[in-house]
Amino acid sequence: MLYSLIGLILGLFVGFYSPITVPVIYAPYVSISILAALDSVFGGIRALEEDSFNTNIFITGFFSNALMAGFLAYFGDRLGIQLYLAAIFAFGVRIFQNLAIIRRSIVDKLFLKNDEK
Repeated sequence: MLYSLIGLILGLFVGFYSPITVPVIYAPYVSISILAALDSVFGGIRALEEDSFNTNIFITGFFSNALMAGFLAYFGDRLGIQLYLAAIFAFGVRIFQNLAIIRRSIVDKLFLKNDEK
């Protein structure tokens, strides 16, 4: 848990205080890659709540989802098809499904603790 907190703080620091910018031409690819990475993060949190988290699965899924989403957006752009919209829809649905499952799990654990008292 400590490593997660340190990683979060470092990520926030780098994100807010570094002079890294993304050229406008790459913004759609980077944004869909970030959405895919967020999907992996929420999937990892869900797996933690369900006690089925596997670090190797998480890391490979994180990078492969982000790279594949960026590639599909680029490939669709080359073909003149807005494939990134389908990816936004798919990842958005998955993120909200994982968030709902995480929320239910946390609420169940909180109410279970209160019922035991």
